[in-house]
Amino acid sequence: WLVIDRKVYDVSTFAKRHPGGSRVISHYAGQDATDAFVAFHNDKSLVKKYLKSLLIGELAPDQPSFESNKKKSLLEDFRELRCTIEKMGLLRPNYTFFFLIFLHLLVLDAASWLVVWYFGISLVPFLVGMAFFTIAQIQMGWFQHDLGHCSVFRKPKWNRLLQIIVINVLKGLPASWWNHLHNQHHAKPNCFRKDPDLNMHPLLFSLGKTLSVEVSK
Repeated sequence: WLVIDRKVYDVSTFAKRHPGGSRVISHYAGQDATDAFVAFHNDKSLVKKYLKSLLIGELAPDQPSFESNKKKSLLEDFRELRCTIEKMGLLRPNYTFFFLIFLHLLVLDAASWLVVWYFGISLVPFLVGMAFFTIAQIQMGWFQHDLGHCSVFRKPKWNRLLQIIVINVLKGLPASWWNHLHNQHHAKPNCFRKDPDLNMHPLLFSLGKTLSVEVSK
């Protein structure tokens, strides 16, 4: 069960069919998922049609609609800030900007191979080609990141299609793998055992008093 806008939903069966994967939705089992729901779903009217069949009740009037480990005033400030950002249009994509990003990473990627092909593999052409290729690959990573967030086009399917071209074809990584991990990261950022970006122990490092103790256990 989870809570969205004070309404309680049983997603036990639906979680297996959840487009974002069962794990990302299970991270909110027994919790208030309102803010995550708002952040992850662009077309909320469409999604709410599916929620109707999952509704099993509402919170009691005296039950707070936020987690006990969260500060109410901070949560209210966050929701007010999000509404302000949406009204200002800061979440609307700039198509010219993204077109130029895509164009310049294609040019850099092609240039890296052309330099080596035309001038040979002596030291200077090799270093220049490597610099072009490295910059292109880094820019592709950030561009596919925005596509994975469905932040470039209005329709999710166009974001997914171009993301597959950028990360699968140009970078050689599976988009499904990246989305699976990154969705969990944004669902529970910096939460140990839930955010995959923190699964770097025991070979690397952990910071802070709480996380280091949990890792050691």
